[in-house]
Amino acid sequence: MSKIDYGRLMHDALRQLMASVLERVAADGLPGDHHFYITFDTGHPDVEIADWLMERYPEEMTIVIQNWFDNLTVKPDHFTITLNFGNNPEPLVIPFDAVKTFVDPSVEFGLRFDPSDDELEEEFYDDELDLPDDDAKPAKPEGSAEVVSLDTFRKS
Repeated sequence: MSKIDYGRLMHDALRQLMASVLERVAADGLPGDHHFYITFDTGHPDVEIADWLMERYPEEMTIVIQNWFDNLTVKPDHFTITLNFGNNPEPLVIPFDAVKTFVDPSVEFGLRFDPSDDELEEEFYDDELDLPDDDAKPAKPEGSAEVVSLDTFRKS
């Protein structure tokens, strides 16, 4: 192995978190005020939506899972759900790797899956270990990596 693709590993783990939440909702319903906004790429080859929805949303679509939904089923690589569009129940098949954002505004929680992060090609090794001087300030890392503290999401 010549590199560790941290971006891909992180996104896989976060997609699994999203799948676990949806599995719980499929089994028990939405608890409390929880609800979800899920934006996905309608151009993904494995997305299945009605033709009229595809015409209306040719690039991306945001669905809301809140008051009325039916037939929520979670599979290893996708979920299916029936949502109501103007008194028209429509089944949707959404692969997890088509999801761009997953947000639960009731608890200010959100995930964003940036395709460029999935394609990171950085290598995390070097021939020599370059340690900084004791008095030197650490260099500011370059790139789009962001450290998020989980304390932000904890309730007191």
